[in-house]
Amino acid sequence: MEKTDKIPRVVVVGGGFAGLSAVQKFKDRPVQVTLIDRRNFHLFQPLLYQVATGGLSPADIASPLRGILKKQRNVQVVMDQVLDINPDERSVTTSVSKIQYDFLVLASGASHHYFGNPHWEKFSPGLKTIEDATKIRSKILQSYELAEIEQDPERKRELLTFIIIGAGPTGLELAGAIGEMALHTLKTDFRNISTPESEIYLVEAADRILPDFPAKLSQKAAHSLEKLNVKVLTASRVLDISENGVMVQRRDMVIRFRADNIFWAAGVKASELGKIIAAKSGEEIDKQGRIMVNEFCRLKNYPEIYVIGDLAYFKDKSGQSLPGIAPVAMQQGQYVAKTILTVISHKVAKPFVYWNKGNLAVIGRKAAVAKLGNFHFFGYFAWLLWLFVHLMYLVEFENRLLVFIQWAFNYFTRNRSARLIAHTDRKSPAGN
Repeated sequence: MEKTDKIPRVVVVGGGFAGLSAVQKFKDRPVQVTLIDRRNFHLFQPLLYQVATGGLSPADIASPLRGILKKQRNVQVVMDQVLDINPDERSVTTSVSKIQYDFLVLASGASHHYFGNPHWEKFSPGLKTIEDATKIRSKILQSYELAEIEQDPERKRELLTFIIIGAGPTGLELAGAIGEMALHTLKTDFRNISTPESEIYLVEAADRILPDFPAKLSQKAAHSLEKLNVKVLTASRVLDISENGVMVQRRDMVIRFRADNIFWAAGVKASELGKIIAAKSGEEIDKQGRIMVNEFCRLKNYPEIYVIGDLAYFKDKSGQSLPGIAPVAMQQGQYVAKTILTVISHKVAKPFVYWNKGNLAVIGRKAAVAKLGNFHFFGYFAWLLWLFVHLMYLVEFENRLLVFIQWAFNYFTRNRSARLIAHTDRKSPAGN
């Protein structure tokens, strides 16, 4: 970058873990930052499943971006959608304006990936946004309400059948939370149905759940799910999803499940900005639409453009691509901010190295799995560790306090106070 007296302009697209971490690292530094996001808040996605199952309210895990950054006078927040990027003229086009940049940080995240079957989304919603979580919550709770007044036994069984597709951490946590709701939270709330008799299936194409964890921890997690009446179906590939059921091939058998509640946790794809910037820059993208970046998290042809988080395909020293998880995104965001400041100072930047602090997944009350380097934990200690880590990752102190109080209340009472039906798009048996 040529030496100039002008304050460098940094545009960051996306206020998730990656983008926000980058912006916060620029505090009190000699740059002018513009943060662009379609939403006016930062969302703590790892706890969305608790909103979807009534354990937390949306406001508990979301913080207004302007509130988070109000003390950073060198940051402007723009609530808008990026429509185009022109690398040659260094500009970003939104729905209302064109914004020039000296450095561009793309951190627009990812959405659901249905592996070439986009029509499945209508019948099997994923869990990426607040809207997703509140719709899933309403769908789950409304199923119990409809089952309470349903006269047809077969129809009642469909209403009380839940199928979660994908047994990574998100699918595992959602299945476990639904199991706890059925066994404990809702057990005495209804008169004509027995919620513990709900049928909950966790479907995974791989040979075991949590394929990124050691096999022993996967076995422990599966055993804990069984205690919550969750039936684990591994080596099971989804063939079709329709309005009232799922067709699964399990080894040599094709099984048809009739269910009203089908939830998707099997895959993600990068945001559409990946395709836009790839077409404009000549960079490659992978099957998930992630942009392939170099060891500095930037583009080969346009080194002033950095791509991080779920939008980036970054290979570590072993040649493996980094997973789309919050720790990776946060470390990349902080690294990119440091690197930009290094470039501005005309110094040599060091390549990005991800520090893997470990993996965590919670199954339910006092049950979780943790992999920290060569140490593997399961059960109560892993659960406490999961609670602590997720509390610390929440952006604002107020959110940490609210979530801690709510978790403590839920632990002692087994209650989930946010059991609100906000979407009523299904008809009752009587047609009302």
